[in-house]
Amino acid sequence: MDWSKVNVLVTGGTGSFGKKFTEIMLREYHPQKLIIFSRGELKQHDMRTGGFDHESLRYFIGDVRDESRLRRAMSGVDIVVHAAALKQVPACEYNPVEAVATNINGARNVVDAALDTRVKKVLALSTDKAVNPVNLYGATKLVAEKLFVQANAYSGAGPTRFSCVRYGNVVGSRGSVIPLFRSQRDSGKLTVTDVRMTRFWMTLEQGVRFVIRAIENMHGGEVFVPKIPSMSIVDLAAVVAPGCNLIPVGIRAGEKLHEVLVAEDEARHTLEFKDMFVIQPAHSWWATGNWSEGRALPDGFRYTSDLNACWLTSEQLQEMASEELGCEDLATVR
Repeated sequence: MDWSKVNVLVTGGTGSFGKKFTEIMLREYHPQKLIIFSRGELKQHDMRTGGFDHESLRYFIGDVRDESRLRRAMSGVDIVVHAAALKQVPACEYNPVEAVATNINGARNVVDAALDTRVKKVLALSTDKAVNPVNLYGATKLVAEKLFVQANAYSGAGPTRFSCVRYGNVVGSRGSVIPLFRSQRDSGKLTVTDVRMTRFWMTLEQGVRFVIRAIENMHGGEVFVPKIPSMSIVDLAAVVAPGCNLIPVGIRAGEKLHEVLVAEDEARHTLEFKDMFVIQPAHSWWATGNWSEGRALPDGFRYTSDLNACWLTSEQLQEMASEELGCEDLATVR
């Protein structure tokens, strides 16, 4: 795929993912045009003056809730990366109508605008919380996944194809527990919801590169899931703030003990590869030979953070945090 000949738009482009995506795109892939679509003029100003000022960059103020604005922004665009979302679990629980308006209605608007402007590829970001959701955020992302997968039927003979990427917690993203633990470290006490809790972890750069790979290889309809390591909250706390006492505060509303990236029922139409899973759509329009080199999963398979075959070591977490947060030593750097 020759990225130098394509125009790319990323919704939520001023967020953690959007900035890292823009950085890697400009440094390595050199798209003809890269459009940052977001609703905050201050964040766009800060991004531009903070080093993201390039001849191929365009800053477009708009909200995914506004379909007409999306259509205008997507004019002449070849690839859309949909990263805009309300993603803070407590905020979505407290503001459910707003979460639906952005995460579900916004997803529909992206689909309709892409179809109308004949965008070639749309890749939407999802989350492990969309699998068997227990909070509103996860439920909205599950609906969004369904909208993007089924949008391929609406496209029909048209050029537009839609797929999703689903992954776990990101070191360095907004809302990560690592900055919280670092802020509590001096007190000698860390608040944890439950000492049994486990999560999937990856870096922003890993997430961006996986998205780029998915765009280059998607047929339309897949949900791509990377194989990423797990870590328990206790081990994470020991790396970030060794010697601190852990104060269990109870699982918050909408939280799980363990996260799931591929559910048991999905596994029946999922293929395994060396470093990822590809969940195929269970629809008549899907060509089953699209990923014929993949391996079918055994009955009863589930990809969960507690039963993961790959676990993050202390050294690996230090390396990830150094890369994303600029912390050479999580336990000493303030």
